[in-house]
Formats: sequence, structure tokens, C-alpha cells
Amino acid sequence: TDYDRLADKVQTVPDVVAATPFVLRQVLLTTQSGVQGIVLRGIDPKREANVTELGKNITAGQLIDLLTPIKVMQAPADDPQGTPRLVEKPGIILGKELALRLGVFIGDTVNVVSPVGPISAMGMVPKIRTFAVVALFHSGMYEYDSSLAYIELGEAQKFFNMTASVSGVEVKVTDVFRAADIARNIEQELGFSHGARDWMQMNRNLFSALKLEKTMMFLLLVLITIVASFNIVSTLTMIVTEKQKEIAILKAMGATKQSIRRIFMLNGLIIGFTGTGIGIPLGYAFLWLIQTFWTFDPSVYYISTIPVHVLAEDVLLVAGSAILISFVATVHPANQAAKLEPVAALRYE
Repeated sequence: TDYDRLADKVQTVPDVVAATPFVLRQVLLTTQSGVQGIVLRGIDPKREANVTELGKNITAGQLIDLLTPIKVMQAPADDPQGTPRLVEKPGIILGKELALRLGVFIGDTVNVVSPVGPISAMGMVPKIRTFAVVALFHSGMYEYDSSLAYIELGEAQKFFNMTASVSGVEVKVTDVFRAADIARNIEQELGFSHGARDWMQMNRNLFSALKLEKTMMFLLLVLITIVASFNIVSTLTMIVTEKQKEIAILKAMGATKQSIRRIFMLNGLIIGFTGTGIGIPLGYAFLWLIQTFWTFDPSVYYISTIPVHVLAEDVLLVAGSAILISFVATVHPANQAAKLEPVAALRYE
């Protein structure tokens, strides 16, 4: 087909790992237990396994089961006195939360209702088709697990009357942070008849908000560290006041202003390194506890746990800023100590 050839052509672009066509539509799912509006995605199970994590996220059943129709009992039976006969129904994969809402499990049937159907004298008639649940998936994202379902690509094309077309081609790349460059390469390969959008472009507003939040959090940490540095200033100032006699004796014995200044600056650096050395392991331990034991109600927060990913450059930036601020905080007390005159300090001793 044209879209298969298109997907194969996309896979020839450098840094593209795999590509798969898909159909995407909004529909209603109905069962005896309820009705739910969802996003229905038609996929090629063989290609999908190479592009997304759906196969790994399935908790019951298998992704490949979409290719095999499942036999279910027809209800009611054709003959009221007879036994319901088995009929073949195409498969559908539901999110775990969606299945719980609808009260279904593997082997149960659901009705897919599309608002876009054939046109009659009464207007547009909704299109309804029955599918059998063949698998359940759990992605960890409540929004997906409660509002996303998958069917086989051919079945989706038949249901939505788009036998020779698809909604798009999803691509997996070697480096997700180079997606914008790879998207431009794909556009150049396919020509002006097709466009490509990367994941950062599709979620531009979200990432702009996250970037602003990260910047503000860093500034907040710097301000907190600056406030904490006043403790270093006050501590070293008190040490200078208490140790005037010792400082005067050192200067009387030949110690220079630079050596006295270095003593107190070294003291401040030791405080900064000690605090940073204790804080970083405690921070790592706290993040591990959050990721391991801290759970949320996914129906409220859309996620069940907070994903944690520590970047070495962020740790080094925060640690370096803390040590630098600690060092700067020693300048004033160190200058005070360096300016101390031995005669004035020893006058009343």
C-alpha cells in the first residue's frame, strides 16, 4: 500500500529506527456498565512493537492478539430455545483504568460508536461495531490508561471508511532530543507533499512552562542558599571577634594580611564543601524514596508516581553555586580579620 511504502521510505532517513502507520479517531465505547469517550488508535501490531512501548506495557494478553479475531457468544441467541452461537469479533486493547470504568476484562465485548456514519433521510446515523477485549495495558499515565484503546489498522480503516489512507506515520528515532533535525530530514526526503512534526513541537506550550518552572526553581534555590550564607557571615564574624587575641598574636609573629585572609576563606570553603557533601547524598536518598514509596491517586494527578531523572550537570550547577556563594560569604569576615591591628587587639590583654 501507499502508506506502507511511505513508512518504508521514512525508515531510510538517517537516525530513524522504525516507522509505523496509524489511524486516530475519537469515538464512544459502550458496555452494559457505562459509556466512555475515548481516543481510538488503529495500529499494525508487528510494526508498532518496534516504535512504541505498547507491547511492554501490556499487563494481560498480547499485542499480537489484535491480528486474530476472537470468538464470543452471540446474545441473544437466534433461536430463543437454542444456545447462543459463537461469532468472531475483531480484537481491541484497552487501558487498565478504562477497562475498570467499563467493567470489562479479556473476552468481554464492547461497542465502538462513531458519530460519523452513513447519511440517511433522518441525517447522519452513528456507526456501531462490536469488538472483543484481547489485552489490557498500563502505561502509568492515567490520562492514557483511562481514555485510549487500540484496534488493528485494517479494522480501523474499514470502520472509518478510509481503506486506502491513514492518519499519519509514527517514527522512532535514535535520539529524541534531535527529533526536530530528523523531522526536517524526513520532510526533505518526502518532499512538499508531506509534513513532519516532532514531539517537542507538538508539546511546545508544555515544555515552555516546564523550562520556566525549572529556571524559577533554580533561582529559588540560589536565593535560599544566599539567605543561608548569611549564617556563614555571622558565624565567621563571631569567630573573628572571639579570636582577636589569637589573630593579633599571629600577626605579631609575622603573619601577613593575605595569610590571615586565607585562613578564614578556607574556613568558609570547608563549611560549603561539608554542607554540599552532606546535602547531595541526602538529596539522592530523598529522590529514591519519592520514586519508590510516594504514590498518588492517578485519577487526580494523572500519574501514580513521580518519575525521577537526575542530570549530572544540574547537580554540578547547584553544588557549584552553593560552594561559590559560601566562598563569597567569607570575604567580609576575612577582610575584617586581615585589617585587625595587633596593638589594638592586645592593648587590654
